[in-house]
Amino acid sequence: MTAMRIRNRVLAGLLLSAALLAGTTTPVAAAPVVLTSGHVDVIDVDYAAGALTVNVLDGTGTTDIERNPSDVLFRVPNTAKITVPSGSAWSFLGTGGQAWVLPQANTAGLLWAGWNTTEVPIGVFQNNRVTFKLTSVSGPAGFSIYTVSGGVPTVLFDSGNGLPDSLNVNRNTHAHANWGFDAAGTYAVTFEVTGKLAANGATVTSGAKTFTFEVLP
Repeated sequence: MTAMRIRNRVLAGLLLSAALLAGTTTPVAAAPVVLTSGHVDVIDVDYAAGALTVNVLDGTGTTDIERNPSDVLFRVPNTAKITVPSGSAWSFLGTGGQAWVLPQANTAGLLWAGWNTTEVPIGVFQNNRVTFKLTSVSGPAGFSIYTVSGGVPTVLFDSGNGLPDSLNVNRNTHAHANWGFDAAGTYAVTFEVTGKLAANGATVTSGAKTFTFEVLP
């Protein structure tokens, strides 16, 4: 056997081994985009071409960017920590006396988290609205979304009293609320958005979308 043929066989064997290894290698997932402060619509609803979709509208930079929820990590720093006000109306924030809250008002150094349905066309859904449904929360403690008026909270979603929780949201809405976490840790918060078509009453859904929050101690 000539030296050339031996060299060719060795090269072929190396190429085959590399191909086999390549076929068994697990792709490395891209690191998530970490959002820490500024405007963000966590639930950005759109309806087009018969599909109801949910993305994250990242407005923390100079240009708004739509992102897949699975590609985003929302970070809640320890500067979001508050002392829970006294009174039974605030019991949804847990029993530890403190909570971490992304506030309803724009606050420097924190995410200003909300949602929008501004890309839902008029006349598509019954009553011109869709339904946000909080279906599950995985994390160290309770999660809630609430508004405050005159010092009194109105709870929109609360994982502490059982799920699912639902909220009807009109089309062309852009709103912000308080996003509360009862303890430090990582939370996986799953929403589904649905709507009943005005034309035939059929229900369309975005499917389950999970949002990840990292709450720092």
